[in-house]
Amino acid sequence: MSTSEFSLPIKTIEGGGYTAWLAEDHSVPVVSIAWSWPGGAALDPDGQEGVATLAADLLTEGAGDLDATAFADALDDQGINLDFGVGRDEMTGGLRALPDALGEAVRLANLAMTAPRLSDEAIDRRKAAAIARARATRQTPRGIADLAFRGASFPKHPAGRTVSGSPESLADLDKGKFKAALDRQIRKGGLLIAACGAITGEQLANILPQLFQGLPDGEAPKVPALPVPASFGVKVEKIASPQSTILFGQPGMAVTDPDWEAAQVVLRVLAGGGFGSRLMEAVREKRGLAYGIGAGFDSFAGQAVIVGATATVNARVQETLSVLRDEWGRMASEGPTEAEVTEAVAYLTGSMPLQFTDSRRIAATLLAMRRNGRPIDWLNQRGERLAAVTRERAVTVSSRLLDASKLSVVIAGEPEGF
Repeated sequence: MSTSEFSLPIKTIEGGGYTAWLAEDHSVPVVSIAWSWPGGAALDPDGQEGVATLAADLLTEGAGDLDATAFADALDDQGINLDFGVGRDEMTGGLRALPDALGEAVRLANLAMTAPRLSDEAIDRRKAAAIARARATRQTPRGIADLAFRGASFPKHPAGRTVSGSPESLADLDKGKFKAALDRQIRKGGLLIAACGAITGEQLANILPQLFQGLPDGEAPKVPALPVPASFGVKVEKIASPQSTILFGQPGMAVTDPDWEAAQVVLRVLAGGGFGSRLMEAVREKRGLAYGIGAGFDSFAGQAVIVGATATVNARVQETLSVLRDEWGRMASEGPTEAEVTEAVAYLTGSMPLQFTDSRRIAATLLAMRRNGRPIDWLNQRGERLAAVTRERAVTVSSRLLDASKLSVVIAGEPEGF
């Protein structure tokens, strides 16, 4: 199949009051179902950062009359994969099973959501591991830079907080707080569901009410809209290290913006992966300042900001930032060349089928489409939208999107001259 012929048939399935998107595929006898609720770490109360993340981890530590060992054995016996996770603006769940084990997978997933044990032993074990990870994060340049960058960008918004919590916030969590976090989040309202694999629409419609039976009515609290990130110039976090980690960023655009694909082309040329981007050429190839540098969109509740990263020896931080701003400004004023647009469009179009190598990735992609408010044919029309990106449009979007004067930077290390 050529990239221009790429197509993923998606159907809307209704069952028991729930709606799911389905990509039916019987070529491999596996079924993946993914679901999410808006909320996630954004719903953590002040001082309880990390409670949602740890509560999600506890869902598979036993449920109903099954303790943690018995629950894990029940999954392993039939080759079922079940997981829950938390992002900055959502909580997710997912299962993967052979068709013959799907009924048991649905039963165990529902049991985890409706009757988690939250045992003292599991809480103590998970808390200790989470606290150790949080402490380790505070000891690395990248971890320190990330915490500082998000906090300075969104000082009064949940997006500025850590998803996994701090040693201090995690230490104060208890069973009551975990239960409250799950009660806030796991509800019938707000559910988004996607599925892929060896399952028919009729089978999925019958499974949906079984999977989510017993969930309380209503929706989780609303996630606050993402504000424009604060502009804070350059912020230095001193840490003993032979090189500095640099995070940089600026405001972006809504994920539903009609120029989304054109912006992806621009960012691919400026800061995309591989050795072909302008930043990689200017920073690594021409000057040997860093091993790598890149940037892209990072979204929260439908709004994306541009975030990038690099690392260099302390003596060359100023030079690296100067090159970064020069290339950022040059792209804003000139835009990409015709050849760069052609190459970026070809890459983005050609890489699209690589996202769909297994049922889990397909289900996750469908779920992301629903979360971002995409129409059901959005994926199949993406190639056409990319092909319609001309150099003239890319130049206009570059000027609209990029602004070197709005770049905010966090440096973690011992940079010279700061």
